[in-house]
Parts: sequence; structure tokens; C-alpha cells
Amino acid sequence: MKSTTEIRQMFLDFFHSKGHEVVESSSLVPHNDPTLLFTNAGMNQFKDVFLGMDKRAYSRATTAQRCVRAGGKHNDLDNVGYTARHHTFFEMLGNFSFGDYFKRDAIHFAWELLTSEGWFNLPKDRLLVTVYATDDEAFDIWANEIGIPKERIIRIGDNKGAPYASDNFWQMGDTGPCGPCSEIFYDHGDHIWGGPPGSAEEDGDRFIEIWNIVFMQFNRLSDGTMESLPKPSVDTGMGLERISAVLQHVNSNYDIDLFKKLIKDAASVIGTTDLSNKSLRVIADHIRSCAFLIADGVLPSNEGRGYVLRRIIRRAVRHGHMLGAKDIFFYKLVQSLIDVMGDAGSHLVKQQKQVEDTLKLEEEQFLKTLERGLLLLDQELAQVSGKILPGEVAFKLYDTYGFPLDLTADVCREKNIRIDEAKFNQCMEQQRQRSREADNFTVDYSNSIKLDSTTEFVGYQETEVAAKVLAIFQNGKSTQSVQAGQDAIIVLDKTPFYGESGGQVGDKGIFTAPDTIFTVQDTQKYGQSFGHIGSMTKGKLNVGDMITAAIDTELRDRVRRNHSATHLLQAALQRVLGNHVQQKGSLVNDSYLRFDFSHMSPISLAQLQEIENLVNQQVRRNSPVAVELMPIEQAKNRGAMALFGEKYDDIVRVLTMGNFSIELCGGTHVDRTGDIGLFKIMSESSIASGVRRIEATTGQSAIELVHSDDIKLSDMMSLLKSDKHNLVARLSQLIEQTKSLEKNIEQLKSQQASQESAQLVRQVEEIKQHKLLVAKVDGVEAKVLREMIDDLKNQLKSGVIVLATVNDDKISLAIGVTKDLTEQIKAGVFVSLLAEKVGGKGGGRPDFAQAGGTDIAALPNALLEIKGAIVEKLNSM
Repeated sequence: MKSTTEIRQMFLDFFHSKGHEVVESSSLVPHNDPTLLFTNAGMNQFKDVFLGMDKRAYSRATTAQRCVRAGGKHNDLDNVGYTARHHTFFEMLGNFSFGDYFKRDAIHFAWELLTSEGWFNLPKDRLLVTVYATDDEAFDIWANEIGIPKERIIRIGDNKGAPYASDNFWQMGDTGPCGPCSEIFYDHGDHIWGGPPGSAEEDGDRFIEIWNIVFMQFNRLSDGTMESLPKPSVDTGMGLERISAVLQHVNSNYDIDLFKKLIKDAASVIGTTDLSNKSLRVIADHIRSCAFLIADGVLPSNEGRGYVLRRIIRRAVRHGHMLGAKDIFFYKLVQSLIDVMGDAGSHLVKQQKQVEDTLKLEEEQFLKTLERGLLLLDQELAQVSGKILPGEVAFKLYDTYGFPLDLTADVCREKNIRIDEAKFNQCMEQQRQRSREADNFTVDYSNSIKLDSTTEFVGYQETEVAAKVLAIFQNGKSTQSVQAGQDAIIVLDKTPFYGESGGQVGDKGIFTAPDTIFTVQDTQKYGQSFGHIGSMTKGKLNVGDMITAAIDTELRDRVRRNHSATHLLQAALQRVLGNHVQQKGSLVNDSYLRFDFSHMSPISLAQLQEIENLVNQQVRRNSPVAVELMPIEQAKNRGAMALFGEKYDDIVRVLTMGNFSIELCGGTHVDRTGDIGLFKIMSESSIASGVRRIEATTGQSAIELVHSDDIKLSDMMSLLKSDKHNLVARLSQLIEQTKSLEKNIEQLKSQQASQESAQLVRQVEEIKQHKLLVAKVDGVEAKVLREMIDDLKNQLKSGVIVLATVNDDKISLAIGVTKDLTEQIKAGVFVSLLAEKVGGKGGGRPDFAQAGGTDIAALPNALLEIKGAIVEKLNSM
């Protein structure tokens, strides 16, 4: 029996033998494609090629592309674990023709791979195919050349309610590349329920689609027009998991070797023996999407891609706890995933620590919110009348605490309560609508700049060059001329202007001709062409005119100093912090450089100084900055690092700085490291869980930063009436004086707290031998609340204290719980619930917690509600 790893390799080997370039899987974060949340098909990385906006050195390609479908339009998340073939993460095997072969060769290739003895050797009588209803050409090839009986070739028309809306007419989105397709199905046998495609029983599991061959003929515009692509092409997709199930003689993807291993290991770390439990399927699937998303730069957050990742992690964790997990477990499966993925998971090895740390931290945080959510659900269930939980409540649990509906339903079922699912679904639809309205992952290809031409970039050697105007665009439309006072994008046959990419901003400058000036404010890449964005300052330009293109050399010099320093910075970070450091984004302009990288903890001042010293040491060495062109595999073997988000050709540009840094980079750089002048770190901060940011500057800007710091130091000396030699001693003296004054103030506050506490004891209520005090106190600072609660806890011995005060239109809240009650009543949970009701947030330990809020009008009712919740809890003990 062939393993999943062997099947993947066989597919690639077959198409390589047919003249296809084996192209590495692209990132799960689409490169320069605002239409997509995640890479969800093999053709994503070739979209610009299909549109005629990009050219490759090859006309045939094959890939094993990592894909995620768990958000946006293509979302399988809720089905995962409960069907035989849905996944959040999967591998799409594909072969592609860019104006090379078309329907005949694509069909013959597919049949040969599937049925010939040297390859997959599937029985021909188990296969049937579908074609688009009007695609007679594909029908004839299958029937007359391949020899499939006509009764096993099914025509599928527009079965989705609109022209071209068909299972056999494929398109990426509302606009973009599309065309008719032919799907190949495998018949698992009549012992499994289901019918062929197009029948009433097509949703059964007997006939399974294993391959989709798309004949890319059109670009669909926003008005529905089908525009012919420059050259008819082929895009195919075959799910690795599906074909592995067929070749390993199982009916479910979750029974293939890869998933068996992950399910077994998940059961082991959780501590369950029920390997058939669907929750294990969920966990095994989700560890794949989560690990690969994190490795490709996505981190948990509350928006966009990070929100989808967070939701997948929480779903997996919840299923683990449904199986009885007693502790955090999810991150422990990363090693198992690396083991089963083989070469396809090689980049996970470098990122393993980052992936594990991220998953561990996210699971720990979710378990805290889970506890608060369950308490809120218990409160809502106590108020339910009519045995129906409002759908709005279920949705709030889902949206705020990450509770899936089935978790809420499980808790409700124990109390014989059902959920108003209609209202829940209504809330969900409203959220989706808001998401669609705010969705940034959309673009109309109708206004895209499409060019067959190529701009020759000469900016590595030249700063000024004579060039010919190839095209002019205004408002996304091609035009023949541009006049003074008008904005435009101008495309040249060659240019010294660098087009924005790899984090480096585009060049600025001017085009000149007799009585003509065009000011370039930015330069962008459009496929193989460079667009110079700016305005006509003087005169007129026509397509075909000759101009002189000159960059702003001073700006370019500042940019390249910062860009070269970025390379030295990354090398220094890896030496000081460790090899786990990976770039997560960058910006290089003429003022400063910004570098984002993976690292879980703050960087100490000593480490920052060491990093800065290492970079400046390389600057002083004045090493040559060498550039070589070589095949990408050779570059990787030499240890060259690739920059985040960059797309590389087969022949890459390798940049070496002495023996300190070697990276793939297409940007502009200094000739020697000494040209950087000086490197100075401006700031270091956290921008997301596990991601740090350093901002720095170089050259004259770095010198000016040092001068600015000197001025601040001089101002401090003047204010403190000290010189720089005695400045620290003078500051220490003032700090000690301040501490003494603060101590006196605190003593006065403590006396005030004791007096206030004595007054509050009279308001204490007794609930089942436990004391409860809920009160709003006036004229008390927020800091005093803690002392008051400590004093009251000593007096009450056993009880709960809830205090609130208002100062400067801000609410301060504090809850204290005596040690004997913290198992049943946790201060952090209740203070969070209280804070929510007054427009704030907070948290803390089980015995003491604080929070803030802004809705003063809501405070009285909020205190009454929290009092009721605590009374109910005390009565139930």
C-alpha cells in the first residue's frame, strides 16, 4: 500500500516526466492577492500568469500546494470532523499549463496517471467523469480518445441558478480567471450509499470526486462579461487526502495513514482510548491548519486571518476537553505532525518552537475565557423561562468567548433547555453581513492593469536612463496621453526606478523631455511591468514618446542604507536571540527601517545593546556587499535566508555581506557595509503574540537621533540642576524624597481605609454562614479599595466583598474572596462579568481582582446583578 508521502511524490514525478516544472508550495498567506483570506487552491500563486499580468520561465508546472479553507467564501470549518472529506487544511495536487497544452493533453495526462500500471493503476471501470453541458470538445475526447462509455460521461449544466453557475464551471470568485471543467469521480462500490453526480443521491459517499480539470478560458469582469484570456490554459486540482483514501482502499480521509498517526497521538496526549471519536478527527485536522498557518506568519488575534486561526485553535481545545483532557495538550502534537508530513513539512522544523509556544499560550488564554463563559451561561440559564435559551445569548457566547454552538447545546441539554437556533442563525447572518461589508479581501479585476510588455529594470547600475513610454493609465484605464495637471501611471520599456517589493518602498524622481516634466511619487510592479505613479507637472506625454527617467538619488541612498542595515539586523538577531528568529514583515523607506520577527519574550536592554553593537561592528568592518545570481536551490544550500512575503524566480539574487549575512533579495543596497555610516535602534516593542518589532535608522538620521538624545540629556541636567556626572545621583536623591512622601500619603490612605471599612461592616449580609458585602463607596481613590478589602476580609473571616468607586468619570471595581471560598467563587471571573456591564474589563486572582469601567449610569444595576449572582452561588454551596 502506498503511503501519503509516496503518493504526493508520485504525482510530482509523473508530471515532471511530462515536462512540468516542479514548483514549491506557496505560503498559506497569499502573496499580493487581496481577494483571498488564505491560499485555498493550487492556482492561487499562478493567478497573475493566467491573467497575463506575469510571465514565468516555464509554461508547464506541477505543485503540491498547502491550502486552508476555514474563513471567508471558502469555509469548511463547521463540517470538519463530521464528514469523511472536509478539512480546514489539505494539500492540493495540481498540474498547470500556461498557454501550452489544453484540453486534449490535460485529459490524457490525467487518465494515464490514474490508470496506467506504472502509476496509480486504478481500475478503469470504477471511474466516471463530468463535463460542462456545452463542452462538446471535452466530451468527445473522453468518449472517442480515452474510450469511456458515454453513459459514464455526465453533462452538468447551470445547476446553481444562474448562467455559468455550475458544478462544472469553475471560478475563483465573483471576478477573475474561470472556465468549464471536467471532474473525475471514483466509485467506491454499491455497498456504500450514494448516486453519481447530477442524481438525487449525489451527496452520498459512493461516488467521490478525486480530480477537477479546469480549462481556463475566461476572465470574468464585475459586469458579468466573459473576457477571453490571452492564452487558453489548464488548472487542475486533486486532493492528496482523497486520492490517498482511494489508493489505500478506505472510504474516509481520516482512515489514511497520515490521519491514523495523528489521531493515535492525539488520543495519547489527551488520555483517551476511543479512537473512533469524532473529536479526535477535529483535533487531528486542526493541528495541521494551525501549525502551518503559524509557520507561515499568521498569529492568533481578534481580526482577519488571526481571528480564523484563533477560532480553529479554540475549537480543537474544546474538543480535547470534551474528551477529558486535564491539561493543555494541543501544542504537543506539533512533533507528531512534523513526523507524518515528511519533506512537505520541512519548514515546520525551523519554526517548531515558535509554533509550539504560540499554541501553548493561546490554549492557556482560552481556558481562562472558557471558565468565565461557563459562569455567564449558568447565570443566563438560571433566568430562562419556557425552557428556551435566547439565540442572542448563545451568539454572545460564541462571538465573545469562542463557544461553539454545540458546547452551549451540551450544557443546555443537561438542564432540559433548548436553544433558539433561528435567532442564533439570524445573529450569525448579521455578523457575516457586517464582515462582508468590512471585508478587505475583495478586488475588481476589471480595473487591473494588464500588460504583455516587460519593463527592463536597470536601477542596480543606473540612476538615469533614456526610455520609451509603453503605456499610460488613468483611473485604471489605458489612455494615449496625459497632460499637465493630470495624474497617471506611466509604463516604460526600461527604468532605473525600483518598484515597491520585499518591504522596500518604490523610488521617486522625475521624467523629463523638451518642455515636459512628469513627477514620480511612487513606483509599483504590475506583473513584469513597472508603473510610475505621479502627475504631469509640465507639458504633455504620449505613448511612444522618449523621455529621460531619473530617480531621486538622495532618497535612494537613504533607502538602501536602511535596507542593507535590515539584513545585518536580522543576522544579529539570530546570533543574540537564537535561530528561531524569523522575519514576519518589514518596511524600508528613506527615514527608518521597521523589522518584525518571531520571538516570544521582551528583549532586554543588554540584548538590544548587543544587537546594535553587532550591526555597527559589521558597519565598521566595511565589508563588500556582493551580489550573485544563482539557482534558488543552490542559494538555499549556501544558507541564504528568504525574506517574508517575497516571491522568488528560479534564478535568484543572493546578497552577501562579509561572512555575517547571506539572503535572497531583489532590493537596492550599499556597495560596502561602511556606507551605512551608523546604525541606531529607535524602539523595540510587541505587536502581536510572539511577534516583536524593532525600528531603527542609519546614516545622518542616526546621527541626528544621537544629537536629539544629547539635547534631552542637557535639558534634564538643567531641570535637575546637575551635570552629567552627578545626574544619576541627583535623580536617586529625588526619587528617595518622592518615595518618602508617597509613604506618608499611603499611611494616611490606610487610616482612611480603616475608617471606611468600619463604616461598611454595618452593611454586611449573611448568606448560609458566609458574609457578603456589595457597596459603592464615595471619596475613595481606586488604590485604597485593595486595602479596604484586605481589612474587611480580616474582619469577616469568611465572605465576599464587592466595592466600587467613581473618580473623574471613571469607575474602579474590586472584588475580594476569602481563601475558604476561592474554589467555588473566583474573584477574577466575577470582576470580569461586573466590568462588562459597565463598559470595561479587568481580571485578577481567585482571591482578589480589579477592573474599570465608564458607564456610570449602569453601575447601580450592575452591582445588583452581580450581588444576585453571588447570592445564588453561595446558596448553592
